Amino acid sequence: MTKLVISGYYGFGNAGDEAMLAAILEAILEVIPDADITVISGNPKQTAQYHGVKAVGRFDMFGILNAIGHCDLLISGGGSLLQDVTSKRSLYYYLSIITLATTLGKRVMLYAQGIGPLRRERARKLVGQVLNKVNMITVRDEKSKQELETMGVTKVPIEVTADAVLAMHPVDTTIGRRLLKDYQLSGVRYRVGVSVRNWKDFRAYRQELAYALDRLHSELDAQIIFIPMQHPADTAEAKRIASLMKSEPVILESMYTTTELLALEGCMDLLIGVRLHALVFATLMEKPVVGISYDPKITNFLHMIGQEPVGTLETLRSEDVYKAASDLLEDTELQQKSLQRVAELREESLKNAHIALSLLSKNR
Repeated sequence: MTKLVISGYYGFGNAGDEAMLAAILEAILEVIPDADITVISGNPKQTAQYHGVKAVGRFDMFGILNAIGHCDLLISGGGSLLQDVTSKRSLYYYLSIITLATTLGKRVMLYAQGIGPLRRERARKLVGQVLNKVNMITVRDEKSKQELETMGVTKVPIEVTADAVLAMHPVDTTIGRRLLKDYQLSGVRYRVGVSVRNWKDFRAYRQELAYALDRLHSELDAQIIFIPMQHPADTAEAKRIASLMKSEPVILESMYTTTELLALEGCMDLLIGVRLHALVFATLMEKPVVGISYDPKITNFLHMIGQEPVGTLETLRSEDVYKAASDLLEDTELQQKSLQRVAELREESLKNAHIALSLLSKNR
């Protein structure tokens, strides 16, 4: 039986990361239905129950050593694991897991990762040293590949694919309609989904976004619906913005599964997002998006679908948000142009699993 260990930011209630894990599992199990998979998780009981896999605690070093010691392949991904902006400790943690696997002579693949930002020279040097010992790297955008090359990662193949989540199949929106039923939303009016997050306590953007959402409500009769990717943190940020609005938006206040979030976004006519995977989910459900950037990964994803961010958390202007949103809502040709890359990106994302499987076949 083929044994895999998957390392990433799992078990912390982040919808984007849980969706990445689900996508990786779906792609691999489609080809190897009896694969024995262990996930390193912040909440192993929840991960095992939710994803139907074995799981070991993030700091259970004996359990991790045992799992990696008996595996055929360690998958590190996806997401932005190798960066030193949110935490230096997490960077060194993920590098230590990779180093353990290479030291034990195990095959290692970085799976659809976004690299950086990496600002400290010591961290950049260490990443280069560790990653030169893995077997394969796939990244979700061209800039991540360039970043690896500047850090001296030259001894391992690097292939640009796409975000792991884009390999998932769209879901039935019936679930989303059921979840929205209690809010008495009109089926005629535009529905504008909004996904926000608090980042370094940026505040000015809140007022600008509030102005834009009020204008969409008053001029286009749009229903504004805040969708949390990570509850309760995103819900709290949504309430801060809603308090600045004249109109009354709907604020969803639950922790949703990946399927529920996909279905909810599939019920929208447009998604305005700060969260990367809110934008990815909407794109997967073939809905137009307006992206607000707080990190290069947002800009990189938008470039892949032929768009630019409407602004950043520091520079956002309500006029820009309103124009981008209203143009996409009222111009079907512009919508189609924005979404035409989805099928191509899905194929690129599926490559990640095929590459992982090719590494497994070399072990047999």
